Amino acid sequence: MKRHWIWAVAGYAALLGGGYFLGQILSSWIAVPGPGGEIYSPMVLSVAALFVLTSAMPFVPGAEIGFALMMVFGSRIALLVYLCMLAALWIAFFAGYLLPRSAIQNLFLALGLKRAAVLVQRTEDMDIAARHEFLSTHAKGRILPLLLRNRYLTLVLALNVPGNAVLGGGGGLSLLAGLSRLYSPLGFCLATAVAVAPVPILVRLLSYAP
Repeated sequence: MKRHWIWAVAGYAALLGGGYFLGQILSSWIAVPGPGGEIYSPMVLSVAALFVLTSAMPFVPGAEIGFALMMVFGSRIALLVYLCMLAALWIAFFAGYLLPRSAIQNLFLALGLKRAAVLVQRTEDMDIAARHEFLSTHAKGRILPLLLRNRYLTLVLALNVPGNAVLGGGGGLSLLAGLSRLYSPLGFCLATAVAVAPVPILVRLLSYAP
């Protein structure tokens, strides 16, 4: 069991380091504006596509990369950054949501997490409401049941916590949300649309300030 935990921690550290490394590379790339400052130049659109793909990955600091984009190109790119961030979160969510339960169970077993594997098996045929009720009933303490009852609010707050790359970043949190099967696709999309909106809106408002 101890060996499995060592591998799990090592894997977590590798993902965290890799995500930070990718974020640093992408942030350095976007420091060069497009030809003539064109907001939708091929270079900017290429960076936007890369931004979506990397931000969908766990432990990549997608929010920080989005801030860097808006710092370089100003409020003109706020809408593009908003749409790219939403696309990244949705890709990560559906990657987890559509993953077969058997694959998740096998992963937990490979990591030595037998209780988690059994939990996945027991909740496999439950719908969202039944799964939420089951987890809330069996959760220990007071904090976890509270988070489960307010899971959409918890998700919105987690996505806006500075430095959330340590928790998996937007991509990692969205992937976990999909894997948990506690969020409906529509509910997740609406929650993330609200969660990502404040900074782009603030950037746009500040651009009109006297």
